[in-house]
Amino acid sequence: MTTQQLLIFIAALIVLVLAVVGILVTVRKRRSQGDSTRPGRVQESDDGRSSLSPESAAAAAKGRAEGQPGASPAASSADQSVQSASPASGASPNPDASTGSAASAQSSSAEQVASSAQEELAHPETSASRMTRLKARLAKSPNPFGKALFAILTKDHLSESDWEDVEDTLLMADVGAEASEQLVKQLRDDARITGQKDPAAVRRGLRQRLIDLVDPDMDRTLVAARPQANRPSVIIMVGVNGTGKTTTAGKLARLFVADGKSVVMGAADTFRAAAADQLETWGGKVGVPVVRSDRDGADPASVAFEAAERAKNDQSDVLIVDTAGRLQNKANLMDQLGKIRRVIEKNLPVDEVLLVLDATTGQNGMIQAQVFAQAIGVTGIVLTKLDGSAKGGIVISVQRELGVPVKLVGLGEGPDDLAVFDPESFVDGILGDE
Repeated sequence: MTTQQLLIFIAALIVLVLAVVGILVTVRKRRSQGDSTRPGRVQESDDGRSSLSPESAAAAAKGRAEGQPGASPAASSADQSVQSASPASGASPNPDASTGSAASAQSSSAEQVASSAQEELAHPETSASRMTRLKARLAKSPNPFGKALFAILTKDHLSESDWEDVEDTLLMADVGAEASEQLVKQLRDDARITGQKDPAAVRRGLRQRLIDLVDPDMDRTLVAARPQANRPSVIIMVGVNGTGKTTTAGKLARLFVADGKSVVMGAADTFRAAAADQLETWGGKVGVPVVRSDRDGADPASVAFEAAERAKNDQSDVLIVDTAGRLQNKANLMDQLGKIRRVIEKNLPVDEVLLVLDATTGQNGMIQAQVFAQAIGVTGIVLTKLDGSAKGGIVISVQRELGVPVKLVGLGEGPDDLAVFDPESFVDGILGDE
């Protein structure tokens, strides 16, 4: 080999070595860059501290914002390494421990949420204390007719004009013509009232006559509250629009929950968009499940059937089925109520049909009661808004007309302003304080 050939060979070898070295450097750089972009990768800064790479930090922040389970452990691991690990100590992040810690934290958080939701369930007022409070509220209402009667009857000498005022007061309170005439006759013949100058004696006589007129002998117990009641005991709520029927259904559920009963509600008012939502709001506050349709305008009878199935399978104590508000002159809608009852009875017997009446509607409420009684059969009356009007006489007239007792009264907007009707407490309320 000549000297010239040797030099060429050495030059080629040097070029080859340099090429190999260049390739190795390039590969090493690429590997280093790839490692630095992995989520959770801890980099060492110039001052010797460990920190997340910018790309990793952004990914971790995004994961926390979006609530992604996979992003949180990495961020947690990196945060722990920032606080407690440094290159000098030789400590390194422990992904497994971090993941376990995050999972434990998530589990603890879920338990706290469940516990918090349980604590937020309302504790309704017991039925025993409600009527006392509601009686006081009724006594403070603007114009209870008992006070007007008492004011007339305590005059020194009652003239014919005074007795006409008594009858007019009763008629204005929607007691009804027949009942008003009967009461006036009884009061005129009552020696404890006529010619009596002692107001306390007059009040006692009037009180007893009004109690007799309200009829304390009627059984006002809700069927579901009786010892021999079916389980589940089915209650259908009916009434025209605007009487507070759906609200009353929710309040009734609270009343049963307060007495320790398990309840299911069925939202069979599928024609009013907000009715099911409203019922769910009431149920959610006391932990009562609500069966509803996924779409507006669904067949209410099918919702009632599913609610009966749910209550039966859950072995609940009470099923309350809310129905759409019906105008009493719509025969086809009244027929729909009959269909709802028949469908429910394929699963469970219907124990109670409660008609919700607005006490302020007066004698118009009587027309409603008669039509509903014919359409589906009414077992009890719920009178709402009894505290804001002098129409309390509807209690007397509706019972006399239908032979159906007033079982519940609503005397306010509060969630527990619904109580089992008690004749004596009602009369004491409308007479006011002695």
